[in-house]
Amino acid sequence: MTVEAASLKAVPATRPQRKRSERSKAASIALHAALVIASLIAVFPVFWVLVTSFKPDARAVETTPTLFNESSVDNYVRILSGDKGDFLAWFGNSVLIALMTTVIAVFLSATTGYAASRFRFPGKRSLMLSFLVVQMFPFAVLIVPLYNILLALGLQGTSFGLVLVYCTTAVPFCTYMLKGYFDTIPTDIDEAGRVDGLSPFGVFWRLVMPLARPGLAVTAFYAFLTAWGEVAFASAFLSAADESKTLAVGLQVFVQQNRTEWGHLAAASILVAVPAIAVFYLVQRFLVTGLSSGAVKG
Repeated sequence: MTVEAASLKAVPATRPQRKRSERSKAASIALHAALVIASLIAVFPVFWVLVTSFKPDARAVETTPTLFNESSVDNYVRILSGDKGDFLAWFGNSVLIALMTTVIAVFLSATTGYAASRFRFPGKRSLMLSFLVVQMFPFAVLIVPLYNILLALGLQGTSFGLVLVYCTTAVPFCTYMLKGYFDTIPTDIDEAGRVDGLSPFGVFWRLVMPLARPGLAVTAFYAFLTAWGEVAFASAFLSAADESKTLAVGLQVFVQQNRTEWGHLAAASILVAVPAIAVFYLVQRFLVTGLSSGAVKG
């Protein structure tokens, strides 16, 4: 036997090295099991609210809960027919306030974010810092000063006053998001538009805005949710009249001092969630792109 053959025979066979990105079969099973359990924990409360919405109030809370017990659509019929408050008026108020908040907040944050991304002006750093500081205050602390401001402006108890309050919450976050997204758009596009004779606003409106659709979708969705499901500001800044309430405030009629109408409350909660789900479905293809791009720079 030659020396070379002997040396090859002496080297033991080694197992193929697993790449760092590869997982073992046991680790993969454990990961998927954990994801399934986490998904069930997240989905189960929503599923149980849906099941409860079809039960009468007497069967909604039981010592031995059952999945289906005297289930029917009576709760939905009574809510939509107006037997349990003016639900359709609440729905109309919520849609109006949420849409106005979305339009105003997106327009203000888009123009402000574009100016902060493209131009240098005195107080730019202080402006962006003030947006960040505003986000640090809890909503409960802002109720009294905002109430006094709306009272001085004569907007207390009006829908437009509530829209302005929601914009104070939505605009700072949306501005930061859109500034980060505008930073990812090359400035060469702005220069090309100016060469073609467009004004600064024309460049923003005709060239930059179409390219920023994913970022606009994210901020619009956030602004819509800010106004759609909020309770504290709506309870404090709207009049006590039943026809001026929003959906989130109107749900309080099902929680009385001596008892809670769980079946009707669950049905109304499902109806409140439907528009938010619809808006999410419309913008969901832009959410990942908009969030990732807006988080790159800021």
